[in-house]
Amino acid sequence: MSRDLRLHRTPVDVLNYEIVQEQASAFGRMGRALEQALAKLREFDASHPPSDAPASTRQARRALVMEAGYALWMFVVQREACGMRDSRPVMRDYKVPGEVQRCMGLVPATSMRPAK
Repeated sequence: MSRDLRLHRTPVDVLNYEIVQEQASAFGRMGRALEQALAKLREFDASHPPSDAPASTRQARRALVMEAGYALWMFVVQREACGMRDSRPVMRDYKVPGEVQRCMGLVPATSMRPAK
């Protein structure tokens, strides 16, 4: 016997459902942004050997590390907002480099933030 549960929802239930949907959507966006930032850093590292890199290359890499740190911060904050407090699985599963972890929470210059 199936019933249409939508008929028995209160306005609060509908609001809670919308909030959970938005949390899940934001969580997905932040996860994809982190994956992209880490991929850009890995691609850069693969194409630029670290030995005797010129200052411009080191600066470009630092910008990518900061961008990844910012994306990591946004993802971890969103996870915590969803009730997931332990960030160790994120660091392990996404293979987040230590230098990116150390940049987490630092606010990059405005020019480094993704466009809205």
